Amino acid sequence: MSKPVCVIWMKDWKVYEQQLQKAGLADDFEIHGRNLEETVPDDIAARGEVLLGYRPGDLLQRMPRLRWIQAMNAGVDPWLASPGLRPEVTLCCARGSHRIPMPENILGALFHITKPYAAIALDQRESRWNKRMSIPLAGKTLGILGLGAIGQEVACKAHALEMRVIGTKRNPEPLPHVDHVYGPDATDEVLRASDFVVLLIPSTRETQNLMNAQRLAMMKPSAWLINFGRGALIVDDDLIAAVKSGTIAGAILDVFRQEPLPGTHPFWTTPGILVLPHIGGGHPERNLAVAEIFVENARRFLAGQPLTAIVDRALGY
Repeated sequence: MSKPVCVIWMKDWKVYEQQLQKAGLADDFEIHGRNLEETVPDDIAARGEVLLGYRPGDLLQRMPRLRWIQAMNAGVDPWLASPGLRPEVTLCCARGSHRIPMPENILGALFHITKPYAAIALDQRESRWNKRMSIPLAGKTLGILGLGAIGQEVACKAHALEMRVIGTKRNPEPLPHVDHVYGPDATDEVLRASDFVVLLIPSTRETQNLMNAQRLAMMKPSAWLINFGRGALIVDDDLIAAVKSGTIAGAILDVFRQEPLPGTHPFWTTPGILVLPHIGGGHPERNLAVAEIFVENARRFLAGQPLTAIVDRALGY
């Protein structure tokens, strides 16, 4: 019986092969690894049944025997948009691989807003002793749009800082460390009540352009918008206008409609908007975190069992 052909097309592909070897599964696959700058040969693509990758490229059109895709990101917009994605192919994401680094980076954003360390670092360049005030997070309300695994981890950490946490979840139910869980239809209520609003929802037909001028106007003038979800959640021009006019205090953005963010984009030069180069989920051990999901799914694939982190194409995540 022939082994399933597994194509790993990404930088550091050997990490994933090594993790399969550690799990005792490597010999059960015919593994072909290629770096992103390399082309997967047609003969290998034609036989491939498993694909692990960062993006689809042209592979989906060249892999007629493909049965399972393991995307290495939690967001799968490029895969869903690919015309070669057939309905019978199981698409899995790396849901859960960002659970630790992204909440820490969101905390970093909260501290950046309320603690004057960045300004003090600039003062030090000029040997200037300038007393500055730190704003407590305790007692503030954090609104989280998208109380999934990452949102719940943010809530846990915010609760430890004595913040009040509210937020939305597709299927609202009581959650630890969250004072009130609303359904998506109560998004406006969360916006009105929050001192900081964190976006952690996927980009779908329902959520694209969610934060437009109307919704930004619902936020407190002292409130900040923090986006670690998807760039398409925000109407860029509306956010720029809201920050410039004082409708909201400012924004910290880690995701954008186009990445890298073009140098001509006004986000770069708008006072009150901080541009982060998509650092939310990255960390030195991320390959190992994704490999853990991949290896577990590889074990299930070989056993004919249901895979984990399957993407619901109707929902978009």
